Order: sequence, then structure tokens, then C-alpha cells
Amino acid sequence: MPYFLTGVKITYQPNEKWKLLGSVVNGWQRIQRVQANSLPSFSTQVLFTPNNRFTFNWSTFISTDDPDSTRRMRYFNNFYGQLEVSEKLGLIAGFDIGYQQESKGSSTYRNWHAVTLILRYEISKKWAMAFRGESYVDRHGVMIESDTPNGFNTSGLSVNGDFKPIPNLACRVELRWLNSVDEIFVKDDYFT
Repeated sequence: MPYFLTGVKITYQPNEKWKLLGSVVNGWQRIQRVQANSLPSFSTQVLFTPNNRFTFNWSTFISTDDPDSTRRMRYFNNFYGQLEVSEKLGLIAGFDIGYQQESKGSSTYRNWHAVTLILRYEISKKWAMAFRGESYVDRHGVMIESDTPNGFNTSGLSVNGDFKPIPNLACRVELRWLNSVDEIFVKDDYFT
């Protein structure tokens, strides 16, 4: 999903287990709509929480990030499940998949997808750590342009430590390792 959306949101919660949201927004991470774009963007979210240990999320985004003259439609889905295994141990598994038209009016779509798995352990009320594994595949450069034979095709592992000195402040230190199919990362003035 985009990191942020700017627009109007409506929420409907028929009971404690279900929460439904719908939004009309300015675009994919846009404070203002793209110039010469007359089409609003739409997003939805369905949250299902059958108990206090499990949450399932399905979010969508539908629109374009282009002006009307070159409009390519974009369709995006984000799924994740969050399980509180115990009071201190949590697990999140996520999957994103998106499609965007190759060109205006085309019936050919280019896609990208990501898979994420996060294991989090709360050491104390102020300290926590997490391990994360992820894979991001964007062969056609829809979201991340790399100009390489395999596009942006990268996996990563990370470990982080979190410190929460007060309820509304968190500090994080993270070690991250990324590996790509192609040489896209710069190290000592050359690609690796």
C-alpha cells in the first residue's frame, strides 16, 4: 500500500470483528492530484479480527498516477495476517500484488509483488526486537525503475531493536542485508 493517502475516508464497523473503510484520495502517495488528471483514486480496507490474537487485512487501491492524456490504470492489493502467538511473541505475514496498464488503453498489464514475514519479540515494556524476511519483484520497473535485465528483483533480511522510552516515542536500530538478482547496489563506486 502507499505509505500515505490524502483524501476523504468513511468507516463502517458493524461489530467488533469487522471494520470496513472506503476512501476517495488524491493518488498514490500524493498530497495533490496529478496535474491534468480528472480521475479520483479509490482505496478500500477490510479488517477482520475474530479474536484478540489474530487480525486479517485486505486493502486495495484503484486509479492512475498519470495525466488523462497518458492514463494507465493501476490496481493494487495488500494482504496481511497478524498473529499474537503469546503476550510477547507476534508474527506478521504479508503479500502485495499490483498491476498497471502498459500504456493508455492497453489490455497488457505489468505486475509487481512483494512477500514479507516479520517475527517480533517483546523483551520488556520498553524493549523489543524483530526479524524480517522479504522479497520484492518488479521486473518491469512499474514502482522501482532499475534498467536491469531482471528489473528490481531483490530479497532482504533484517534484524532490529526497538526502544520505547515513553508511550508516544520509539527509537529503532536496524541491520539490513539486501540481495538483488542484478547488480543494482553501489559499493565503493561500483555496482554489486
